[in-house]
Amino acid sequence: MKKFYLTLAAVAALTFASQAQTEKGKFVVGGGLGFDTESVKDTDVKYNSFNIMPSAGYFVSDNIAVGVGLGYQWNKSEYDAEASITEQAKSSFTVAPFGRWYSANGPVRFFGQLSVPMSWGNQKVNDEKTADISNYGVELAPGIAYFPTSKIGLEFKVRGLYYNARTSDPVGDAPKTTVNTFGLNANSLAPTVGVQFYF
Repeated sequence: MKKFYLTLAAVAALTFASQAQTEKGKFVVGGGLGFDTESVKDTDVKYNSFNIMPSAGYFVSDNIAVGVGLGYQWNKSEYDAEASITEQAKSSFTVAPFGRWYSANGPVRFFGQLSVPMSWGNQKVNDEKTADISNYGVELAPGIAYFPTSKIGLEFKVRGLYYNARTSDPVGDAPKTTVNTFGLNANSLAPTVGVQFYF
């Protein structure tokens, strides 16, 4: 009987701790950071990329938050010295407003996030600007959040349903091009893993 009461107390403590973090008036802070590098052995071919995307949200009502992410991304490809193009780099600034809904209270919750990512930047070849690049999109992403404490949420999220319009406006007389992408990416074997902080 004593063991039963201890178990009941532990479950109650976890449930109580998990109820505090998504109430109206609370904040959620998180974001992403990434770096990749790749090189081909015995050649000058290299690829590097970097991105950072901090985000912050405010709970306008219980279990519903709105917020924005602000970020920067950069990538650079280097080719063989004999190639006519030896270097290509892209950089852009990103703004991503979002809205997020959480399921009912508990240490494990489902959530859905609707975001509108937008970015503006340029492309350079051999350190000379060749085009302005912009992206406008919308994403609906499902996920699961586990709250080990009332201040920390561990998240597993897939990209879900998305649409993106990428426009490239070359320097000079070359025509502007827009590429539209629409898809559904729900690969549960490769989720995005993250940590959010609630206060």
